[in-house]
Amino acid sequence: MHCLSIIFDLDGTLLDTLQDIAATANAVLVRHGFPVHSLYDYKRFVGDGLKALIEKITPPGTGENIINGCCQLFLQLYAKNWQNTCRPYDGIEDMLVALQKQRLKMAVLSNKPHVFTKLFIDTYFPGQPFAYTYGQREGSPKKPDPTVALELAERLATPPEKMLFVGDTAIDIRTGKAAGMTTVAVTWGFRNLKELEKENPDLIINSPMELLQHALSLA
Repeated sequence: MHCLSIIFDLDGTLLDTLQDIAATANAVLVRHGFPVHSLYDYKRFVGDGLKALIEKITPPGTGENIINGCCQLFLQLYAKNWQNTCRPYDGIEDMLVALQKQRLKMAVLSNKPHVFTKLFIDTYFPGQPFAYTYGQREGSPKKPDPTVALELAERLATPPEKMLFVGDTAIDIRTGKAAGMTTVAVTWGFRNLKELEKENPDLIINSPMELLQHALSLA
């Protein structure tokens, strides 16, 4: 196999966004008089899109109208809070520069709302290492559905079997497997090693440079 292209998850893979997400979500809960959650809890809650996050953090039986209202409030507050503590993980920027030098094509696929996904990439990676950046968009299925991953493979002109799908959650691993791509789980993100191992990814890495070494061995 020759690795020609790589799809990255965003939150927990390229960027540490957890504290700002948790703070914003807890502010939404406080506004509604709901109990808040710990930062550790949010490691389990994130990854499946905004509405799923709100459904997980609100009390059981919360009505659809309130759920939708919480989603809108989250978006309003997050627009002010998204950059408070967010940062790329150590080694990510160096890894991306090195991958670019090797002419490997790269893209981002996230379940974060598309407008924020684009904002984060434009802000933290202004060198534009990614040919395409997709967040959750109206009318497009979210991960682990492989539809958008396969769309990216077509846009990158790369057969799925010659692509790496890199992420920090079970959702990412399932997406890559469903798309027929080689799956790479990272341990520096939001999920623990035990959970990742249960999904049987093709590779588990502990640092960004391990991905570089693996990609170059296949290139």
